[in-house]
Amino acid sequence: MTASPGLGEPRTASPDLLRSVFRRHAAGVAVITAAGDRPVGFTATSLSSVAAEPPLVSFGVGTSSSSWPVIAEAEHVGVHILGEHQRELAATFARSGADRFGPSTFWRSGPEGVPLLDGVLAWLVCRVVARVPAGDHRIVIAQVVEGDPVGGGDRPLVYHRGAFTALRD
Repeated sequence: MTASPGLGEPRTASPDLLRSVFRRHAAGVAVITAAGDRPVGFTATSLSSVAAEPPLVSFGVGTSSSSWPVIAEAEHVGVHILGEHQRELAATFARSGADRFGPSTFWRSGPEGVPLLDGVLAWLVCRVVARVPAGDHRIVIAQVVEGDPVGGGDRPLVYHRGAFTALRD
């Protein structure tokens, strides 16, 4: 058997291997929000469309995340698709200990009391229907209640090789 060009030596499964492989996977960037005693939110690159009928989405959230206690109890969440002009917003919601809803974040209370971020490409408010254990994370499945597909801008923010970036033509 001859080696295939471009294939390196296999490595044993580990968190580092998974991170290294997924740094090469370009992903869209979303911010997930929820209302609790105070609003919470985090940057997610794990957002997926699950089904069209009924309309379902999913995302992963770490159980050690500061947002998890509120997400664990929330009936509704906000899903925000970020545009290439929102790198700093994505970084704010990704940074541990950041004041995510401070003066530099423009937002309002939306349907079901969910915090909605201004200037995003699109947003959804979703009703949480399941939280599935998955290692040190939970996969949240949520049914779309309402949303707006036309926001500010038209080019999505992308996460690739450990950085927020834009698509190239």
